[in-house]
Amino acid sequence: MTGWKPPRALVVSWLGLIGLLTLTVAAAYQPLGAFNTVVAMTIALAKAVLIAAVFMDLWRGKALTLVFAGAGFFWLALMLWLAFADYMTRPDFPPQGGLFG
Repeated sequence: MTGWKPPRALVVSWLGLIGLLTLTVAAAYQPLGAFNTVVAMTIALAKAVLIAAVFMDLWRGKALTLVFAGAGFFWLALMLWLAFADYMTRPDFPPQGGLFG
C-alpha cells in the first residue's frame, strides 16, 4: 500500500486534538484556582466538538442530523446538570466515619 494518504480532515483533527491535549497539560500546571475547572471544561468541550464534527460527520451533515445531534448533547448536558445539582444538595457527602460507621 504505497502512496496511501489519510484524508486531510483526519490529519487536521488529529493535530487539533494533540494541540488541545498539550493545552490541557499546560493548563493543569498553572495555578488558576477555581478557574482551572472552567479552563479544563472549555478545552474538553472543544475536543468534543472537534470529534463530533469530524468523526460523526456533523460538519457536512443535513439539518435534521444536526438537530438530533444537538438534542442528544442537550439531554446529556441536562442529565449532567441534574446529577451535579443532586451532588451539591447532599448535606453529608462524603459520609464521615468510613464505610460502615
